[in-house]
Amino acid sequence: MEKLRVISVKIPEEVYKEILLRIPDGERSNFIREAIIEKLQKTPKPDKILELERRISKMEREFSKIKKYLADLELLTYEQGKINPHLFCIDETDHKIMDYLIHYKGATTPELAEYLKTNRWFILNRLRRMQKRSEKQLGKPVIIYYPGEKSGKKRAWWINEEIIEL
Repeated sequence: MEKLRVISVKIPEEVYKEILLRIPDGERSNFIREAIIEKLQKTPKPDKILELERRISKMEREFSKIKKYLADLELLTYEQGKINPHLFCIDETDHKIMDYLIHYKGATTPELAEYLKTNRWFILNRLRRMQKRSEKQLGKPVIIYYPGEKSGKKRAWWINEEIIEL
């Protein structure tokens, strides 16, 4: 048998009374020890958690590669090197944002918010999400934020005309 260590535990009065009622006098230490061991067996070890995190990261990278390959397959349906920008839209709002950007080649978040009659922060989050999704899948973003002045607009989002089909 392993060497046993003594620990002190504070438990609620009601739990203590339940132990006194249910567990005979000489078996309480064994009961508590077994309960702790049983609970520890159900709790994952930190090494296992780290291993699972690594495996999940690896799977995410692999899925990212698969998404990129699928995006490449979509590229084949368009002119090589050009992409349909609507691939990175999730819902109707994203499609409307993309349509506006394609039509006007670029827009500020207040312009898009006014066009869609919504909050500019909502628009900003959508733009960032589309930018990140496209960059993750293609290696280049389909829309680009430019803080300087371009075509008479300051701090605006622009379609990356190098990689999209218009």
